[in-house]
Amino acid sequence: MRLSIRHTTRYRFDEPVSYGIQRLRLTPKETQGQKILEWEMELEGAREELVFDDQNFNHVNLISVEESTREVVVTCRGRVDTEDNAGVIGKHAGHLPLWTFLGQTSLTKPGPKIKSLIAKVERSETGMVDTLHNLSNVIRDHVDYRTGTTRVTTTGEEAATNGAGVCQDHAHIFISAARSLEIPARYVSGYLMMNDRIEQEATHAWAEAFVQGLGWVGFDISNGISPDPRYVRVATGRDYRDAAPITGISYGSQREDLSVNLAVEQQMVDQQ
Repeated sequence: MRLSIRHTTRYRFDEPVSYGIQRLRLTPKETQGQKILEWEMELEGAREELVFDDQNFNHVNLISVEESTREVVVTCRGRVDTEDNAGVIGKHAGHLPLWTFLGQTSLTKPGPKIKSLIAKVERSETGMVDTLHNLSNVIRDHVDYRTGTTRVTTTGEEAATNGAGVCQDHAHIFISAARSLEIPARYVSGYLMMNDRIEQEATHAWAEAFVQGLGWVGFDISNGISPDPRYVRVATGRDYRDAAPITGISYGSQREDLSVNLAVEQQMVDQQ
């Protein structure tokens, strides 16, 4: 499937910024089942300082905010070809060893509620993948998808206890539970083309677990499926903080307003 993506992020500051720097993880990965045909990034109110791949092989653009700026606009656009591999990414790659993804973080550390969800998971006789799908279903059954109930700093345990959250929270709960079962797991941020619209509400998040014999396998807990060709992987990490699309700091402004416009649509592929 060929997907066309346009992603615009706009920051408006209440006062001119004296200094600011941001890390952008907005360029899709070149991985199994995903080929980047073209990708470009335009900046307004900021300039690029450095481009590098981080410890998770995420492509990072380090930008500085121009002095006295009151608005920064980051626009990405490109085309990506994807394949249907039933969510299987394959062998482990990156600078971090596999055991790194067994350790809990402050966002994934399990508490009583996540432990109670683990106890409800049926261990499948047909293999680990089915057991992990059972885990995904348990999370969906007990943690409603509901916007406005959590923040980027909300932990998996807090979302599980509240019984509501968004895709980020579902991913953190799944990662927490998988690691508790001694299964390496990681967070994925990216794009998802919804079938009923071109304009999307936001970027998407899901999880991947490492299954012996298959390697990394994706699980979209919020939608109850493994990623298909509608998904584009952008960044991965131990939790949201490693894979967040934009992180950074700024000085001189007390408040900033963020708006995101995202469009993902399928393009026809010329077979000639």
